[in-house]
Amino acid sequence: MSDSTTDNKLSLDDTLEGAISHLRHHYPDISGAHLDIGSGTGNLIRRIRKEYKLVSSACDYTDQFMELDGINVDVVDLNHGQLPYSDASFDLVTFTEVAEHLENYRAIVREVYRILKPGGVVVITTPNVLNMKSRMRFLTTGFWSMFGPLHVGETAIESAGGHITPIPYPYLAHALMASGFDMPHISTDKMQFPSLYWFILFYLPIRLAAALAWNKERNKYRTMDKHNASIIAQINTPAMLLGRSIVVLAHKPA
Repeated sequence: MSDSTTDNKLSLDDTLEGAISHLRHHYPDISGAHLDIGSGTGNLIRRIRKEYKLVSSACDYTDQFMELDGINVDVVDLNHGQLPYSDASFDLVTFTEVAEHLENYRAIVREVYRILKPGGVVVITTPNVLNMKSRMRFLTTGFWSMFGPLHVGETAIESAGGHITPIPYPYLAHALMASGFDMPHISTDKMQFPSLYWFILFYLPIRLAAALAWNKERNKYRTMDKHNASIIAQINTPAMLLGRSIVVLAHKPA
């Protein structure tokens, strides 16, 4: 379930490049079988072909968007929470700009873990609802950035109007680790300049208030420990406060 064809070619280019860059940094020599979930026009597969020796497969809720020759799209309703692939089938799964369109992204995360080979890698991107622009929009409207009022009966589920599930990074990290993945690696695709103004105004107060809140979470409510402290530490980093989309990479233990 990718964004529309126009978005896939234009506005998501930075996100796809962010995914490639993050993968290159951590796994420059990855090879084998690749599955692109929510393949859209095939733009990410096209980029991966230039960079890696991978044999790519595609799945999406429709095959109408695919523009690459030689790629057959497996039509899958991801809201059913199942993928039509055998255990340990892929070395790499990419899942870019899809999770926010799903009713239950955690079910697909578990499925991704199942179909990855031991030592395999998943790359996930989704709009960053923790950047400053998004936080200020939520404060004033109750809607995160890139998430807004939904049309009842919306049919263009590949569009921004199909963004039904905002996913803050700590919840995505929890879903990955609860499924069995190692601690994820997090980055962002590009700076969102409207966030910069709010960042300059509020960065220090946010860090101070958060330090007090984390202290209470750790000592009073016991919700923070060695297992999630590094995840929570990412919430108010400059990259998180300024980045447009998050790019998350997770490794299935060998």
